[in-house]
Amino acid sequence: MELGMKNRVAIVAASSKGLGKATALGLAMEGVKLTICSREKEALERTAEEIRSQTGADVLAVACDVSKTDQIKTVVKETINEYSKVDILINNAGGPPVGAFLDFTLQDWQKAIELNLFSAITFSSEVIPYMKENKWGRIINITSYAVKQPVEGLLLSNTVRAGIIGLAKTLSNEFAPYNILVNNICPGRIFTDRITFLAYERAKKEGKSFDEVISAMGSDVPVGRIGKPEELANLAVFLASERASYITGTTIQVDGGLTKGLM
Repeated sequence: MELGMKNRVAIVAASSKGLGKATALGLAMEGVKLTICSREKEALERTAEEIRSQTGADVLAVACDVSKTDQIKTVVKETINEYSKVDILINNAGGPPVGAFLDFTLQDWQKAIELNLFSAITFSSEVIPYMKENKWGRIINITSYAVKQPVEGLLLSNTVRAGIIGLAKTLSNEFAPYNILVNNICPGRIFTDRITFLAYERAKKEGKSFDEVISAMGSDVPVGRIGKPEELANLAVFLASERASYITGTTIQVDGGLTKGLM
């Protein structure tokens, strides 16, 4: 299927590794020009060079902590300076700490909001005027299956990421007349640094080995395994394409059937 994405411009947040990197690579393979960003400058530059060498795509790498409003504004400004437009935004950020309600201070909640919710708000507010002017845009939020089925120990994520779903649904209605489509992707258990960290934490708590925990985490999934980053990226690329022209306001999990709810 021809996705109609050649020469589109995308910003992919938190893209030096994991789901962001896989999504950036998938977009580049379709001819999309990229801005990638993350806090880890050296890892970001390595990823940029890797994507260039594999795809020949234009890749602008900008160091950015997505919990910092001024740094997000710099990413968007440099993207416009480089490419003169932005068509696609992939909102993505690392997960907040693990713990129970009484483990967290108000400062912990504030940090989680800044990292996972306010970053999406800021990026969206910065790019929508350009998308609105061009009457074309795609905003895709990578969240967590926890927004549909809260996960024990992930209180901050369960709460804050759910706010992104409300934001996205509202934006999808407001900006649909300008052909700006807004959707959410909810990864389940996918092999990234985050799932590795959670597996180590669970292993310590339960007195098991890392391999035992990983095996158990995979066996809980109906397809019988933990997913791969590119399996999520495939959906992100489609939703960012011309072929997804009648899909907006949706929240789709990529979880191998892990979520038990009907919707």
